[in-house]
Amino acid sequence: MTIVAPADAAAIARAATILREGGLVAFPTETVYGLGADATQAWAVARIYDAKDRPSFNPLIAHVADLEAARREAILPELALRLAAAFWPGPLTIVAPVAPGGAVCDLVRAGLPSVAVRAPAHPIAQALIAALGRPIAAPSANRSGHVSPVTAAHVAEDLSGRVDMILDGGRTAAGLESTIVSFCEGSPILLRPGAIAREAIEKILGEKLAAPAHTEILAPGMTPSHYAPAARLRLEALDLNEGEAALDFGARLAARAKPGAFVLDLSPSGDLVEAAANLFAHLREFDARQIANVAVAHIPERGLGEAINDRLRRASAPKLN
Repeated sequence: MTIVAPADAAAIARAATILREGGLVAFPTETVYGLGADATQAWAVARIYDAKDRPSFNPLIAHVADLEAARREAILPELALRLAAAFWPGPLTIVAPVAPGGAVCDLVRAGLPSVAVRAPAHPIAQALIAALGRPIAAPSANRSGHVSPVTAAHVAEDLSGRVDMILDGGRTAAGLESTIVSFCEGSPILLRPGAIAREAIEKILGEKLAAPAHTEILAPGMTPSHYAPAARLRLEALDLNEGEAALDFGARLAARAKPGAFVLDLSPSGDLVEAAANLFAHLREFDARQIANVAVAHIPERGLGEAINDRLRRASAPKLN
């Protein structure tokens, strides 16, 4: 049975005990809800893969208390330290070579010589990490390939009966996963667009982020079909076909919708931050209504639009068996 509890001090203490004993706890971060296990226990981490039906080659992010804890797990070069100073605690994940003596187990890293680390800003996430006293491995708290959860109810829809506890901290603020930057191959590489825009990172770095040079899965969110709702998405739509619902942006499709068409607008005012926060909740709403086909309005490829479009392209890709 899955316990769902408001994330007060008593619940966080109980959750830390569950993690220490090898259990699974879903908890809010500033991005989406994470599905946590003690990152030092391989058998506990294996339960994450099982609960999510997640491919074993897809590595997980180790959530740590602060920069000092991150440096115990990863060898962070100067540019990585500069990003950490600017964006931690916050929605930035850094991938770097594993530090000698690091406690994060191989299964979290999917056998790679690198590790993904993040110091989250959400007070509940911080309190849980502090209570456990160890890194927490935590991908998004949903079945693999499903839409990422932004409320405790979303977690329960996917994982009730598969996890030990869900800490309810309300709806998450960013609604997009963390941005992932790798420092494993010299120049910093953007592995996954996310809640911190490319431009903000490049401003701190003083240089452009490179693209991955190969297709190896180095970080979460790099599989071609990911964040996929049940509905078929038609991107860059200019109007609605018969029987389609609409995922709108800036009311571009609403004026063309026929009476009775179901329309959800990521941001009627065209605000990309608002759109990012609404993305997964809206995709889940289409699934809840059993909508089969969705026309998606054009999203500008700037700022957080890059991350939103990345998710939508993956959501519209052919489903993996």
